[in-house]
Amino acid sequence: MTAPLRPMMVLGCTSDAGKSLIATALCRWFTRRGVRVAPFKAQNMSNNARVVEGGEIGVAQWLQALAAGVEPTVLMNPVLLKPEADTRSQVVVNGRPDLGLTNTPWRERGGALWPVMAEAFDELRQAYDLVVVEGAGSPAEINLEDLPNNRMIDHADAAGLLVADIDRGGAFAHLFGTWALVPPSTQRRLAAFVLNRFRGDATLLAPGPAMLTERTGMAYGGTLPIVDHQLPAEEGAILRSVPSGGTGAPRVAIVRFPFGSNLDEFHLLGQVAAVTFADRPADIDGSELVILSGSKHVAADLA
Repeated sequence: MTAPLRPMMVLGCTSDAGKSLIATALCRWFTRRGVRVAPFKAQNMSNNARVVEGGEIGVAQWLQALAAGVEPTVLMNPVLLKPEADTRSQVVVNGRPDLGLTNTPWRERGGALWPVMAEAFDELRQAYDLVVVEGAGSPAEINLEDLPNNRMIDHADAAGLLVADIDRGGAFAHLFGTWALVPPSTQRRLAAFVLNRFRGDATLLAPGPAMLTERTGMAYGGTLPIVDHQLPAEEGAILRSVPSGGTGAPRVAIVRFPFGSNLDEFHLLGQVAAVTFADRPADIDGSELVILSGSKHVAADLA
């Protein structure tokens, strides 16, 4: 093993800013250069999960482990929250459901969850050259006790990469607002920012990146284009492909329950069929095949 590298942490101004894809790409990039990499996300919220030795983890960390060429383990996602209702999630700790924590109010869980997160990270840190850490949601959610972002970047002393989805609009405001709201310990570790999902003429961005660097000290890491990748979604259901058979492809409807689980597994079905995710009875009209997807909470989905 080479000398350990300083951990990297990919944080987002918002959910779905592109953290998972960028962390996956970093895992692959470093692996190709001979660095032994482990992915890590302290806490994930998703009903899309994969079974690994010892239990289950979020699909994003499973994919990142594959990109790094290492065996996925529960250490890579020690806390997984699986929504069962609008105000309730099952708490999975080190791959196994924890009924006691599931029934514990949100704001009272931190004392029990933080040691699990820190110990998992520390174990990976000892075993690998580099840990690529993915944040959760936004580190600027100042109404919450933030364990997976601000406390983790401090614990890991990681170099932070802040990602904004410029396709949403308002990217510079997102970046500056996030930097301004995070604790000083996080500000000091935000080394660079990236404008993700960019399309158009990059020269029109000037002088915005330089102005943001001047105000925050974060280096400009560049732009990343919209990537038409074929990876499954971290949460929910997204079809990545269109039928290769054109208009003659069979019509398939997948019933999308409110608390459907592992819907990401259908993401490539669109290569061979015209797929619709059905939210209403009318959505299945004319379908040759109707698929009843899995559910995290069958009673709630049947209500």
